Amino acid sequence: MGDFSDELRPAEPQGPGILAKERSRSNINVDKLARHLLHRDGFLERQERILKIIENRPYFSKRNQLNLARPDRYHLSLARSKELRRLALEHNWDSEDYGMASRLVGEVSPYAIHTVMFMTSIREQADEEQYNEWWPRTQSWEIIGCYGQTELGHGSNVRGIETIAKYNSETKDFTIHSPTLTAAKWWNGSLGRTANHAIIVAQLLLPDRNGRYKSYGPHQFVAQIRDMKTNKPLEGIVIGDIGAKVGYAGMDNGYMLFKNFKIPHKALLSKYTRVTIDGTYIQPANPAIVYGSMTFVRASIIMNARMTLARATTIAVRYLSIRHQFVDRDEPDKPERAVLDYPSVQIRILPLVAATYALHYTGEAMSSLYWETRADIEKNGDLSRLAELHAASSGLKAACTIITADGSEICRRALGGHGFSGASGMIPLNTDNLDSPTVEGDSWMISQQTAAYLLKRMTSAVSGKSSEPMDSQFIAYLKDRSSVANYDIYDKEEDIVRAFKDRVSYLSYKLYERRIVQKHSWTDLMVELHRLAIVHSEAILVENFYEAVFKGNITPAVEGTAIPVLQDLFRLFSLTTIDSRTTEFLLSGGLSVQQLQALTPTILELMKKIRPHAVKLVDAWSIPDYLLDSALGRQDGDVYNAMWRRAHLENPLNIQTFNPDFRTEEIVIGEGAENARKRVEKLALGVYGHEQRDCERSKL
Repeated sequence: MGDFSDELRPAEPQGPGILAKERSRSNINVDKLARHLLHRDGFLERQERILKIIENRPYFSKRNQLNLARPDRYHLSLARSKELRRLALEHNWDSEDYGMASRLVGEVSPYAIHTVMFMTSIREQADEEQYNEWWPRTQSWEIIGCYGQTELGHGSNVRGIETIAKYNSETKDFTIHSPTLTAAKWWNGSLGRTANHAIIVAQLLLPDRNGRYKSYGPHQFVAQIRDMKTNKPLEGIVIGDIGAKVGYAGMDNGYMLFKNFKIPHKALLSKYTRVTIDGTYIQPANPAIVYGSMTFVRASIIMNARMTLARATTIAVRYLSIRHQFVDRDEPDKPERAVLDYPSVQIRILPLVAATYALHYTGEAMSSLYWETRADIEKNGDLSRLAELHAASSGLKAACTIITADGSEICRRALGGHGFSGASGMIPLNTDNLDSPTVEGDSWMISQQTAAYLLKRMTSAVSGKSSEPMDSQFIAYLKDRSSVANYDIYDKEEDIVRAFKDRVSYLSYKLYERRIVQKHSWTDLMVELHRLAIVHSEAILVENFYEAVFKGNITPAVEGTAIPVLQDLFRLFSLTTIDSRTTEFLLSGGLSVQQLQALTPTILELMKKIRPHAVKLVDAWSIPDYLLDSALGRQDGDVYNAMWRRAHLENPLNIQTFNPDFRTEEIVIGEGAENARKRVEKLALGVYGHEQRDCERSKL
């Protein structure tokens, strides 16, 4: 039954009309730009096809999602995951179809690590015999796997993990054991309540001739961890969910401890490294190759980062175009202005729109580099690009996830008060991606791997040797480093790329001096190491962006009307990055103080040019309203009706009438004090309560 609010409408001009006008201001062909951005694997057609199947199914409704307690979120998420798997069989989905469905549901599911990490490890680290045994069961989902690497006491420092895998020469098997509490596997996704198999990363211990054990470092083992009928942990294993987190409400991040847990000899994944039946260690041709699955995940994270930031900027640009606040002080008689018209808002949002495109072109380049490198390894054992891939993926993972996590929060803040609302769509978007600078390698730690690579290459360049592409850049810099370049960053875009590369060369040489010449400790150099890795990653982002929109080094080609706008986005991304790190560009000799005086005025002019195209630039990412789940970012712009409907008609808290009188324990009118007391105790203690939990444990 309605009330008088049914008769009310938002004040004019209303959102749909505003967005229509915004779109009319730009000559960009959104459909063509979308196909340029999302051409891989029939993305747009696939999205449309899968969306029709899942959008209106009750299991996949997002209406009440944010009001559920975490145990209920896992319950719902597991039900959704099962339904998606059933739909995959019903509609004959391939892996890309299933991935699209998972993306549209928009939450990290209990099955996520099975497809991302477990399957990748089997594919890349199993030898032929192991692959033939495990892959059919993995691909058919007969088993569900997780990836057990991070521990309670060690995360980014994989070499420091405490779980051991001791080879038993007499029984020809391994014993997995957790010697301490901090050896507990921790944070492992899908482990807590779902997975029945795991990739277990443990220190490989082999006996010498005298029976003394030596560690050969972390290795991957595949093993069953739960009973296939009861889903209870196998004997010698303790498993559980680690509890509530900032995000990932539907994912069962878990813990796992082992007590002398036996696994067979063939459990050690042996594509590149193995242990013979007599206990002899066969090392890989290149030690870094055993981290192939982690490198793949990092490359994927870079590609996914641009879609996360695209969601945030889509919500921000659409809403801030619709939202009107304040009149111009110099023109008080004119109507209120769109919030996005204010330079103080543009400087926060439009560079992030540009960053989304920068991330896209580097994501494309990294994806190509990964698959080309993998093909070279598979065909002829060519490992020549492995170091480049590992260094690039580590640094870019750090830089791109920081840009995305920080950028999403900047977008949320720019939304004003409504950005604090669940109806904004920003809560799950932010919380489920806040971990990205940390997960799969803390950004401050893995960036050291990039810096170490650059230091090695600079050392080679100083010695006059050259074996990789980066060496030639450094050798050229060393010849001219005493000169001042003063690159023309305002009229020559290629000079922007050169300035970014010179900054990398300068900081690499300074690190060489500090580490190799002056012998400073690695720990004392950590701040400089991280800065160098980020600087190198920014140079990659700038160069790939430049190559795409000025050289056309990407297919399909950019639609004609979009090219000048994308080129302005390149300039905006590059110049705002320079603006945030001017000291480094001055010290590297690429820019002068006099040149920098024009930086802010140029950025302001670029934002004026880009502003009319802002809505279409985010439209091109083709993010459905179902995925956005945002009243503020709706494609049709009907913001305020959507906000009202969510609060007034869909909020379950508005269904009941509450009793605020402190003199009675009754909470909901009509339930009585006794029922209220029982309900509150249940809420406060949890579903089971401490006594029942203790009782359950005593039965184990």
